[in-house]
Amino acid sequence: MADYIRVSTLNSLVKQVLAQCEPLNNLIVCGEISNFTRHYKSGHLYFTLKDETAAVKCVMFRDKARLLGFEPQNGMLVLAYGRATLYERDGAFQIYADFLRPFGAGAAQMAFDALKKKLETEGLFDPVHKRPLPSMPHCIGIVTSKTGAALQDVIQVISRRWPMVHLLLAPVSVQGLEAEPSIVAGIRALDADPRPDLILVTRGGGSKEDLWVFNSERIARAAYGCRKPVVSAVGHEIDYTILDYVADLRAPTPSAAAELCVPDQAQLRRQIYILGQNIQKNIQSRYQVWYNKLSMMMPERVLEHRKSVIFQNQAQIGQLQQALQRAMAVRVERCNMGLEKAAALAAGLNPYAVLARGYTLVCDEAGQLQTVKDLQPGQKIVVQGAGAHAACTVDEVRILQNNSEENADESTQKL
Repeated sequence: MADYIRVSTLNSLVKQVLAQCEPLNNLIVCGEISNFTRHYKSGHLYFTLKDETAAVKCVMFRDKARLLGFEPQNGMLVLAYGRATLYERDGAFQIYADFLRPFGAGAAQMAFDALKKKLETEGLFDPVHKRPLPSMPHCIGIVTSKTGAALQDVIQVISRRWPMVHLLLAPVSVQGLEAEPSIVAGIRALDADPRPDLILVTRGGGSKEDLWVFNSERIARAAYGCRKPVVSAVGHEIDYTILDYVADLRAPTPSAAAELCVPDQAQLRRQIYILGQNIQKNIQSRYQVWYNKLSMMMPERVLEHRKSVIFQNQAQIGQLQQALQRAMAVRVERCNMGLEKAAALAAGLNPYAVLARGYTLVCDEAGQLQTVKDLQPGQKIVVQGAGAHAACTVDEVRILQNNSEENADESTQKL
């Protein structure tokens, strides 16, 4: 009689074979969702992915499902990221999905509309919850990539318009699977920090897929839960995300957001000058009116006495006016000195200015900054300077004695 094995042994062997097959452990499967179910107790998602000729069962566990930025629906075309395995008890071949992403314009729009309708019904877009921005903020928190063009645009505009404001950066990833939790953490960190008066969430332009992370429900709820005003500036003017609807103010571009967040110092100076001119004209007009009234009402003798008093008061007014002008000149000078110091500080914090003095940055191939201790022999690195960079390979790493330990990077950096 031939040797036999039990069903449980067979299923266990098949599961082991699937687990050892590398292509099956890093899958991206495209298919249409059907038989979608969210288990009311466990929170796990159960569904089937199908195409024209085949179907496969899928499971997404609760810890992964709660990170989704949209509600899956039957008929939606998606990309499922995960691994293939066998459920031993039933002998069912299935996919354990770690992440889902709408695939195609129709599916993406369907997910966008469904989440927008859900949040709008809950009142997250209600104008009554929109808070005004402070007219003259002392500190602005920025949630964006520290290497992106959006940050440089914001710094450039604010340095020109209102350089005395402080900028506090929460560096985050704005694209990829890690972007959503990174942005949520950045928003919450700046909201917990007492220094920022408002929070700016921004990134530069890109495709709809690049900007899709800002349609996340978790990011929308993090922005809605902020105690401080939130400004959204994602992509270009034609790009609208869920975050734009939740934020207290939506700006079409990062540069436009910077203009909306701070006043224009040149315009304020013009307003102060015009106000001073109006005060002076008003004083002269009132003086002339009362002088004319006295000239018509009093005898010449009394009038002469009044005129002398008026001349004395006029002299005092002149002195007060000169004192006011001197005080205004001193105040303007102090403001100019403050502006110059702030501008110098902003220029000193500009990493590109450091590169212009001959320094360089060492990055790995992914663009992440590297210290000497981080390097490994044979590692590919990029040495970046002002206007040029060089691709290099590490031959040897020598650790010098008595070097002080490097401080850990803070998740929140001050510009």
